[in-house]
Amino acid sequence: MSHRMQRKNRIEVDDMNNMNQFLPVFLFLSVASIALFSFIAVAVWSQERRREREAYYRSETLKKLADTQGAGSSSAIDFLREEEKSAARRLREGQKLGGLITVAAGIGMMVFIKSVDRGNPAYLVGLIPLLIGAALLAYAYFLAPNR
Repeated sequence: MSHRMQRKNRIEVDDMNNMNQFLPVFLFLSVASIALFSFIAVAVWSQERRREREAYYRSETLKKLADTQGAGSSSAIDFLREEEKSAARRLREGQKLGGLITVAAGIGMMVFIKSVDRGNPAYLVGLIPLLIGAALLAYAYFLAPNR
């Protein structure tokens, strides 16, 4: 074979060897991603199944309480009102926590980007999560309906 053909064949063999080096990594990442998403699907399915079962049992209990005469029906209504207040309070607390975390992430981004890139005002990109967190906090404290 000519010198050019030998060199071309050597390059092709080297390319194949390089590709074969990455094959185990590719296989590992493929199997890991399939396993991860399968786990997530099963976890979400089981959580939704549990919630559905809890809602069913709650509604059956409330039906039985409401069917009884006297104090049972009023206690069922009180239970529903208290449960609604508790859900609204948990939602508001979740919004407050989300707002605080987002504000902290924005401040952290600004500090990190400022320390990495001193010449440009790229650190101002941290204002995006900071302002989103501020909006969440403002809604949770001032605009959310109080129940």
